[in-house]
Parts: sequence; C-alpha cells; structure tokens
Amino acid sequence: MRLLYLLNISNPGRLSADSGFTFADLLTPALADAGVDVTVAAPAPAGDARVGFAPTVSPSTKYRARLDPGLDALVALIRRVKPEVVVANQVEAAPAIRAALLEAGTDARIAGYCHYLPFSFTDDGDLELDPSMDDGGLGRPVLLAFAAGLAACDRVLVHSATAAAWTTAAAEDMGVDLAEKLHIVPAPRDERLVRDPADVPPPDGRAAAIYNHRLYAHYGTARFTALARRLTADAPVGLTVMDLFGTRSPERVRLDPSPERHRDELAALPGVTIASDRGDRVRYRDLLAGSHFGIAPFRPGCPWSMSVVDCQGMGLPVIAPRTGWLAEHIDDDLLFDTDEEAVQIAARLATDGEFYRVHTKRAHASTTDFAPTAVAARYLEAIA
Repeated sequence: MRLLYLLNISNPGRLSADSGFTFADLLTPALADAGVDVTVAAPAPAGDARVGFAPTVSPSTKYRARLDPGLDALVALIRRVKPEVVVANQVEAAPAIRAALLEAGTDARIAGYCHYLPFSFTDDGDLELDPSMDDGGLGRPVLLAFAAGLAACDRVLVHSATAAAWTTAAAEDMGVDLAEKLHIVPAPRDERLVRDPADVPPPDGRAAAIYNHRLYAHYGTARFTALARRLTADAPVGLTVMDLFGTRSPERVRLDPSPERHRDELAALPGVTIASDRGDRVRYRDLLAGSHFGIAPFRPGCPWSMSVVDCQGMGLPVIAPRTGWLAEHIDDDLLFDTDEEAVQIAARLATDGEFYRVHTKRAHASTTDFAPTAVAARYLEAIA
C-alpha cells in the first residue's frame, strides 16, 4: 500500500508540543514495519529513514490550515507520490483533496483522522462551538467545513468512543451520513515514556503533581489555575506546570495571548514551579519520572489527550474533571466534579500508599492497547 500522510504542524518551532507530529512520528515507523510505503507531507520529517518526506510550508495560522489547503500543491504532490490512500489529518481539507485526486486522475481513498474536533457537546446534548476556532465569528464556518470534510472522506477515524459519539451526532445535525466509514483508532503511546509500575515509588506523605498541557484559555486553564491554588494550599502537594511553547512567534501571540498570560499567573502562585523540557524528550521523561501524579486539562468536551497518556504510561495516576473522554478513560476513583473533591483525591494519593500503588498499576494498564504496533494494525484495518 502506498500511503500519503498529510500532516499539518501547528507548532513548527516546538515540535515536541505538537501532538499531531508526535502521533505521526510514532505511527509511521510502525506502518513501515507492516510493509506500508509511507510518505509524510509536512513542514518537518516524521518517522524514521524508511518513511518518505515531502516538505510543505507550515500554515501561518490555524485558520489557513483549515481554509487554505493549497490545491495546486496537492495535485502536484499526488501526481508525484501516486498514493492508494491519502490520510487527511486536517479533515476540513478533504474536499480539496478529493478535487485534487480528480484532477490528478486517481481514485485513491481518503481517510480523515479527526485529531481536533471544532465543537463539543454539553451534558444536555447541546452542540457548542470551540471558542479557539471562533475568532471573528469563524466558528460556524469552520464547523461547516469540518462537516464537508467528513462527507468527502471514505473513512473517518477518531480517537475514542466519546469522539465517535460526538462526531456522529454533529454529522447528523448537518445532514452527513457517516454510515460504515467511522472507526475508532486511538493514538499511539510513546514507548520512550513507559515504565514498569513496580518501579514507581509512592509518595511519603507529600506528592509532586505535574500539569503537562497547553496553557491556552480553551483548555480550561483558568479553571486549572483555581484548582492549583487549592491544591498547593489545602493538600500536601507541590505542583509543576510545564511551559510547552517557550517563546512563541509574535503572530501566534497576537492571535491568542492566553498561554503567556496564564503562565505568568501560575508562576506567581506559591507552591507552583514552571518548567520546560526545551523540546528534549529525555528531559520530558525525567520531569514525569520526578512526579507522583498528573492533572488532566479542563478542556470542554476533551476527546483525547496525549499528555494524559504520557503520564499513565509512566505509571502516574491522573486526576481529572468528569467530562468527555476523561470520564470514559480514567478510573472513577480519580474523577472529580468540584475542586474540593480534587483536593481530597490528591491528598489520598499523597498519603495512602496502597491506594497510590493500585492506581499506578491501573494507569499503566490503561495504555497497553496504545502500543504503536497495535495501533498501526487497527489503523490499517480501518483504512482498508
């Protein structure tokens, strides 16, 4: 099988902070192991030496990635690679990919991977636009472009049962029948971030927590900041917050200055340390290994989180708000509805060694199905 993997990189200056790039970097070697002829079209190469690379220009904004797919370049790329399957990691680009396939005279299948849903659903079942995609009122057009992309795909892949239910419901609302083309294929875990739970020492009465998520406002960072105040004041917990982006470009800061604002607010809190892995995967592993548990983001309608899986693979329990995929994936003992419940869970992890050891094992076990070889097999089955 010749597979063309179209990868949008939203953070070219800090690839380690781009989950889509990490996904491709882990998945494509496993696909090559399975005998697939893979070419990644992206601003930076992903995978190993067996994976072909077609350089593309990184879109200057998240809207260009969705609304300006570059049809001329797509046609030229398809004619050069001659793929049997094209993976659209920006689903909104699928109609343009279909047009490019027609122009290039090929009947390759299009598989859309829904890395990011531009909407969520409330507990009452109401669809809400993602505020991060709604600058200048663009939320509705982006949603419609996403629906058009679903319609143009031969296969639609999502991370989880939660994401499948939401994507199906949103598609039905906009008159798109996904029929038999929807498949659940989780993201691969990073085998460099896997540790035997027997090697994870429990806290001795005081725990080190880590928050390893982007600090955008739409990740619920204001809610997390409120929880951080409570945890460090009312529980035996010290907190490390990762600065995943470092210094961003002026263009990205102008579009959304919330990460810098939230980073400064968190840095001012007693008991909170801001840390950076500086894009070094070994340093990132060391930061995780020096922690006792992770904290999930408060992102509304979270369909999946690679950072949560990173913690769990290292044997770190993750406490989480009871919402979205988090409620599907994380053990019920570690889910909370209020900050008071979160403080109680954190205090128990810090002081109850048996409780901690049980959840270390459960966290690690929850990632075993995410091994790259297993995910690659599911991926190939879905796009066949």
